[in-house]
Amino acid sequence: MEFALSQTVVMLERTPSALDALLRELPDAWTQSREGQGTWTVFEVVAHLIHGERTDWMPRVRVILEHGCTRAFEPFDRLGHIEASRGKSLPELLDEFSSVREHSLRELHALNLQPAQLALRGLHPALGPVTLQQLLATWAVHDQTHLHQISRILAHQYREAVGPWSEYLGVLKCGGHGS
Repeated sequence: MEFALSQTVVMLERTPSALDALLRELPDAWTQSREGQGTWTVFEVVAHLIHGERTDWMPRVRVILEHGCTRAFEPFDRLGHIEASRGKSLPELLDEFSSVREHSLRELHALNLQPAQLALRGLHPALGPVTLQQLLATWAVHDQTHLHQISRILAHQYREAVGPWSEYLGVLKCGGHGS
C-alpha cells in the first residue's frame, strides 16, 4: 500500500475508540497484569501512548518543518509515561489519550501538508535522516504495534486456562517485540 496522509489519519483517528471499546471497565486483573518480568501492563501501554502523543509525534513533525536536518529530534524517553500516569485510573488515561490524540490530529490537519513537504527530512537521534512521510507512517504503525501488544497481554492472562487449545492460538505463541 502506498502512503497516503488521509489513510494514515483514518488509522490514527480510530485508535482511541478501539482502546476504549476494548479496555474501559475491564477489571484490574486484566489491565494491571503482565506477560512476564520486565514487560508492560495494559495500563502502562496506554500511558506510553499518551506520553508519545505529547512528546514525540507532533513535536517531531514541527522539528522537521521548522528545522529539517539542522536540529535532531529530542530523544524519546520510553519510560516517561511512568511518572505522568501515577495516581490515574485507566478510564482517566483512556479519556486523556482521546483528548490528546484529537488535539494532535487537529494540529496535523491545520498544517495542510502538501506532497512536497512529506519528503522533507528530519534527524532522528539514533536512526539518522528520516522523512516526514516516514514519521507519519510510523505513528500509525506504532499504534498498531501497541494494539497488538495489548491483545497479547490480555490473551496471556488465560495462557493456562485455555489448556490444549493453546496449540491453535497464535496470540499465545507470539513472544512479543519489546515494550
